[in-house]
Amino acid sequence: MTEPRTRVGITGLAATSALGRGTQAQLAGALAGAAAFGPVRRFDTGRRRVTAAATLPDASSLADELAEVVSEACAGLGATERAETPLLLGLHGHPDAGRSPEATTAAFAGELAQRSGLAGVARVYTCACVSGSTAVADAAARIRSGRSERVVVAAGYLVEPDQFALFDAGRALAADGAARPFSAGRDGLLLGDAVSAVVLEPVAAREVLAEVAGWGRAGDAHHVVRPDPDGHGLARAITAALRRGRIRPDEVGYVNANASGADGDSAEAVALRRAFGAARPPVSSTKSVHGHGLEGSGLLELVITVLGLRAGKLPVNVGHLGPDPACDVDLVLDGPRRAASPYAVSVNAAFGGANTALLVRAT
Repeated sequence: MTEPRTRVGITGLAATSALGRGTQAQLAGALAGAAAFGPVRRFDTGRRRVTAAATLPDASSLADELAEVVSEACAGLGATERAETPLLLGLHGHPDAGRSPEATTAAFAGELAQRSGLAGVARVYTCACVSGSTAVADAAARIRSGRSERVVVAAGYLVEPDQFALFDAGRALAADGAARPFSAGRDGLLLGDAVSAVVLEPVAAREVLAEVAGWGRAGDAHHVVRPDPDGHGLARAITAALRRGRIRPDEVGYVNANASGADGDSAEAVALRRAFGAARPPVSSTKSVHGHGLEGSGLLELVITVLGLRAGKLPVNVGHLGPDPACDVDLVLDGPRRAASPYAVSVNAAFGGANTALLVRAT
């Protein structure tokens, strides 16, 4: 006899990016295909090859932006419930690291938890572009196993000079000022602000915005920065998420891809074909409008995926110049497509060969 499982729901969410503040701004930008890239004004890019990113003009400190989204996501929780709820945080590092020995990621996370009235920090994730999605997977596992009654997951990145300089020096940024996922003629990624928070609880706890039905993680062990060209690791992560959610590949109606407009997009296309076979779900990458938010990307993309499912519309893949035979997937182009299924998968990949997949179901 199959054991009954605690179903995990998202009961609160909030996000800020260059598309604007709040969930409606994220959804409107993603559905309209309104790419938010422009010249960086936050710091001097005069010596850089590329000068564009997706930045919010009135962004405050990362600490303040994270505190704001956590507060918004937790609006439905009382003070006592917050005080019993741990925080999982995805973060590149303390913004003041190197200036003070006390400026550690643990200290930053602890201050955020205290400021937000949460019980404390269960874990901080600094695993690059899968930080937020890995945190969600761990939070869901904690709730499903009964180890936690409720978990807040937050992740954030604001475009700053150090990472911008590294990506620019490595010629990873798109010189033409546009991110073009899966497109012929794509020239690289563009960075973007990404600050988000979600509350995860058992489905029976209160009104649920979406169910986290499954999750999967896998490693490539192929190269320090390049993905496995055969897509094995990402395909395994997707397959694990579907298996955990007990659904077939042909039941998935949308994939929010990791694709950023870089060379690795073709490896992801191979992984999607390997995982879904003949099913070929519609695909887009919302990085094409809000940019690559590094540690904040996975959670922002999950939030937008949930918002799109709830609206019954799939986000547009922007910047497409023409088909690339190496990226043979069913792209959502020209305008939002009607969601034909309540299920979607949000996938992410990071340097070092880390891959994640989150399966969500609209409720």
